[in-house]
Amino acid sequence: MALHVRAFVLGPIMTNAYLMWDDSSKGGVVIDPGSNPEQLLDLIRTENLTIEAVLLTHAHFDHIGGVEDVRAVTGAPVYVHREEAEWLTDPAQNGSALFGVGDVRGKEADVLLSGGEVLTFFGTDVKVLFTPGHSPGSVSFYWEKDRLLASGDVLFQGSVGRTDLPGGNYETLMGSIEKIMDLPEETRVLPGHGPETTVEREQTGNPFISGLS
Repeated sequence: MALHVRAFVLGPIMTNAYLMWDDSSKGGVVIDPGSNPEQLLDLIRTENLTIEAVLLTHAHFDHIGGVEDVRAVTGAPVYVHREEAEWLTDPAQNGSALFGVGDVRGKEADVLLSGGEVLTFFGTDVKVLFTPGHSPGSVSFYWEKDRLLASGDVLFQGSVGRTDLPGGNYETLMGSIEKIMDLPEETRVLPGHGPETTVEREQTGNPFISGLS
């Protein structure tokens, strides 16, 4: 089994969406599909993938703009933390009304997460880490076997998520980042914006984190 990861920069805020799949089973998942995900959908078709889930690290508008496009093409269930279940259907809560990008409004999620679950896709387990702070229902998805973490907007290369949006809290965010810093140093971190990084790189080079240890 070989796990493939492709990033797509989508939407007005250049949000990272990720397509992950196993080349033997052709099972895959989509993480945080922003608006206009045509390239992502084209690759799904090209690789003849069966998408088993759409995983949302949180439900800000720039991370959910393409959810309905992906759901319509793949039929995959959508997973989001229960704290942000209503955000998928409410432009006022997902921020699209606030930022004036046009109302982003979709259907309800299929699966509500609490954090702490172990999900299984294409024969591989993924842990759901509850990592609030950027938003009240932020989660990170951790493939322990592959040392791979999708962190959403909690942690970036050289920076951390903003906490000035409704429901954000800096102290809570830093507590969530401490959880991530406890993961193995070689863990690849796939953030919601910008280039990927590793736990080790952020432990040693992120100015927001250097004081945590």
